[in-house]
Amino acid sequence: MFYAAELTPAEITLHPTQAEYLPEGRHWQGIASLDRTGKGRLFSVFYSGGNTEENGNYIVLAVSDDDGHTWTDPWLVIRHPDPQMRVFDCNVWLDPNGRMWITWAQSHGFFDGRDGVWAAVIPHPDDTEFAVEPPRRIANGVMMCKPTVLSSGEWLFPCAVWVCAQPLEDHPEVAGERFSNVYVSRDQGLSFSWLGGADVKNRSFDEHMVVERRDGSLWMLVRRYDGVGQAFSRDGGRTWRQEGHSGIPNPDTRIFIRRLPSGNLLLVNHVDFHGRNNLCARLSFDDGRTWTGGLMLDERSDVSYPDGVADENGRIFIAYDFERYQSRQILFAVFTEADILAGKPVSPHCRLRCLISRATGPFPVTVHEVNSDRGRAPVPPASPPAP
Repeated sequence: MFYAAELTPAEITLHPTQAEYLPEGRHWQGIASLDRTGKGRLFSVFYSGGNTEENGNYIVLAVSDDDGHTWTDPWLVIRHPDPQMRVFDCNVWLDPNGRMWITWAQSHGFFDGRDGVWAAVIPHPDDTEFAVEPPRRIANGVMMCKPTVLSSGEWLFPCAVWVCAQPLEDHPEVAGERFSNVYVSRDQGLSFSWLGGADVKNRSFDEHMVVERRDGSLWMLVRRYDGVGQAFSRDGGRTWRQEGHSGIPNPDTRIFIRRLPSGNLLLVNHVDFHGRNNLCARLSFDDGRTWTGGLMLDERSDVSYPDGVADENGRIFIAYDFERYQSRQILFAVFTEADILAGKPVSPHCRLRCLISRATGPFPVTVHEVNSDRGRAPVPPASPPAP
């Protein structure tokens, strides 16, 4: 049955004071994103609410004006007024015009067969008390990772309609979008349309990212049950050639890839892993064919979901979560390409395991399978070993 609240926006509350939204009221938290304005203000979003990923989840935005040494947490929260809806899988992104986007997914239950990507834009994110435009729905599915601005000026938003979660019959209109999709905006975010999608085999929750290679082709990396899948497009994202496994080992979780101001590619993922440990940053000078260096950001177990940004001075900021249901920390690291190549901190900028937020409320009532995310996910299908 169609549920009308799926198409109604969540509500944004600035400077909330309700106890449940404060760090000491949160039972769990995780799945972070981070970006930075041109003047240096840091924005980080993550989500919480309830005991795990369930109805009633809400998004928290934390803001720092001193390079991440202190944070206002929460600056705002985003929550749907309908308790059967959840707000989750959020991201922050500074567009080429200096506007900060907060994006998130909304779903009736864990997955309603269609979901929806929503966005609220902050036109002047460096204002002391910035205004937030009303939320609007821009795509079907879920968008976990940052958009990519192409050399053509087009913006590609990586949105997915999951196939790994149980598809529901309520939304047959999205049957043709059950892929790792890209939505395109050709008018700097005024409008969006579905452009194309990659049918990467054995994909998990997609969480795909796209980079434009120097030859103009697009390279998509996709979360798979057995590592990282890939697909390529030579027509700006309209059609995709699915190439299977990328050769990048990783547990079944999100990675982060981004073109740096230097032109090199940054990859943050898990190396020599046993589960979600050994979160490491590496560089590629040849558009991802080989990877060099290796700065270990956090070797502990249960560190995951890297996301971040590089500033104009070559500093790289990466946020991630640690023990969503025990320590319940949102952390970040600051480093440079020199640190990556050296494999250890060598620059005066390097800072590791820095705190954005720690939830200190009562532990979840039930923790069941929540030591790894997507606790309600189905058992993955049998798959061949990664090359």
